[in-house]
This record gives sequence, structure tokens and C-alpha cells, in this order.
Amino acid sequence: MALHDPTVRLTYEDYVLIPEDGRRHEVLDGEHYVSAAPFVKHQSISGRLNQHLSNFLDEHDLGSVYAAPIDVLLSPHDIVQPDLVFVSNERAGILKTKNIEGAPDLLIEILSDSTRRIDEGIKLQRYEHFGVREYWLVDPRRETVRIYRLTESGFELAAGLSKDETLSTPLMPGLALPLVKIFR
Repeated sequence: MALHDPTVRLTYEDYVLIPEDGRRHEVLDGEHYVSAAPFVKHQSISGRLNQHLSNFLDEHDLGSVYAAPIDVLLSPHDIVQPDLVFVSNERAGILKTKNIEGAPDLLIEILSDSTRRIDEGIKLQRYEHFGVREYWLVDPRRETVRIYRLTESGFELAAGLSKDETLSTPLMPGLALPLVKIFR
């Protein structure tokens, strides 16, 4: 839900002035959005994904994964806090002391009733616009994962996976993640 005068485009300087209140605050195309704290199932899925991806990345030295809350500055008017962020070694230059400045390789959002419209709408558009290589939409209710992959013509749906399938990505060669372990 947008919470400010839409004629004023917010920046990172405005964003850092938002008081900490336990909710997720983001700025998308200059508009302020607020989401409620995630539910238990959301956090369980996030934790399992983080654990599996971190273990794989530690073994293969391909980069690092970061869990929310972490600020990702896509532009002065686009500041997001995805559930999980993967930055490859090749893009490690975007890692700064306080935040990530630039498009990560992979952003992962775990859908909830309060964030679904934003995650499937404006975030998909903004992530595509700024060159995020992959975007995963994890749906706890349907127990599915949709993988959008950036092509020359924009994001394309590369895979729609169900709980009994195995997730893989060219961003992490050799990853074979059984989704049953994520949705258990």
C-alpha cells in the first residue's frame, strides 16, 4: 500500500528517515510501500531457502545470499527489501557497508496475501527494468515457485515448479534443490 503524496517521488534520503516499526518499508518508483511482518510459514520457507542456498554457495564459492532485512538500492527512487538476495562473485562490487547498490543476480520474494499484488506487479516490473537476472516468486499457499529469467526482451517465465519438483538455475551451476525440502 502506498503511503505518501504520489506527486512527490521519494528517494533513499527520505527512506532512511522512516522510523523502525517492525514492518517492511520499501520505495518503488518513488512511492512508499509498507508490508506487515511475515507469518511463521513465510519465515520457515525463507529460513530453509537461505540455509540450502548458503550451504550450496559455501561449497561452490559462487557468491553470497542475504536474508531480509537488507536494503537493495536499485535506483535513487527504488529501495527494496527482498526476502532473499543472491549476489555472485562477479557482481560483488555492488555490496556496500550499509546496503546493496545495484541489481543483484537473483531476488526472491515469498508471497503473502498482503504482498502478492506488489510482488507480482510493480516489483516484477522494477526488477526487470533494473536488470535483475532472475526473480523467484515463492508461493507458500500453492507450494509453487515461478522463476523469471531476464532475456534481451525482458523477463520471461523460465519455470513454474511445484512442491514435488527440483529447482535449478544457471546462476548456480549444479544446484538441484528439491522443493519438498522447502515447503515441508
